[in-house]
Amino acid sequence: MKTSAPVKEATMPADTEFTAVTAPLRPELLAHCYRMLGSIHDAEDLVQETYLRAWRAYDRFEGRSSVRRWLYRIATRACLTALESRSRRPLPSGLGAPSDDHRVALAGAEPSVSWLQPVPDALLDGDDPATVVAARSGVRLAFIAALQLLPARQRAVLTLRDVLAFRTAEVAEILDTTTAAVDSALRRARTRLAEAGPVQEELAEPDQDSRRALLDRYVDALTGADPDALVDLLRADVELEMPPQPTWFTGRSAVVGFLAVRVLRKGRWRLTPTFANGQPAVIADEHLGGGRYEPHGVQVLTLTGPRIARITAFNDPSLVPTFRQATARTA
Repeated sequence: MKTSAPVKEATMPADTEFTAVTAPLRPELLAHCYRMLGSIHDAEDLVQETYLRAWRAYDRFEGRSSVRRWLYRIATRACLTALESRSRRPLPSGLGAPSDDHRVALAGAEPSVSWLQPVPDALLDGDDPATVVAARSGVRLAFIAALQLLPARQRAVLTLRDVLAFRTAEVAEILDTTTAAVDSALRRARTRLAEAGPVQEELAEPDQDSRRALLDRYVDALTGADPDALVDLLRADVELEMPPQPTWFTGRSAVVGFLAVRVLRKGRWRLTPTFANGQPAVIADEHLGGGRYEPHGVQVLTLTGPRIARITAFNDPSLVPTFRQATARTA
């Protein structure tokens, strides 16, 4: 007992210091790993791995770079290693053409595909407003889907440079490469994203109060099984996709027709408003009868102007606990 006490006294201050300087960066590191991996579950695992590696190496950190850049170096390399054995995470819209007829036979669900996942906004919030901005920047669903088109190192370079605004020399240090290689990868990544099409729908979004009002109306329309109310909320060119279901729909007639025939039923859904990827969203539980509900998934709404341009319904029950816990933190 006598010999162990000095060890505890010596290590506790270091542990306290490590937590103090690294904990505030966790939300933005989670966002970074999510951009790289396209999965909130995988991102949380990689952030845990990042902190474990950093904690083990902290006594050797010499301060030649900032703690923030040091952690991004560890996190980015962990993500790149993970991506060596993982395929890209698509949405249905990235795999095939849509249908404009709600009567089309649905293709079977594709559980073998590792689908893109959303991220709760609440997990990206920290105590420092600057950290919140850094974490939430560049997590729009369309942007995350577009990133999946890039090779892993191009994905890393583009997010570090264009989203997080690290300097070229800093990115080269993080990736252990040259500035010329960083510039070359960045050019290729930007070209590929430009070919993928526009991903900045937020430029035409309404303000926060209008977004919340529209979200409440959407919840009322679904829980009340009111297709006419949905018509008023949707753009004429609205799209609906529902991973792991590869079939997706385009056009208000097809989307409303599908929802009216196959989804809407009074008392079927319990929907909890929330926000994901900087966008309005709902957590969906399905009524099983007898007052019992089971987790169903998360829907993320993309808005253009005062209407809904896309509904991405992630029919993945495993997302619900993550979102419910995150939402409860901000309630």
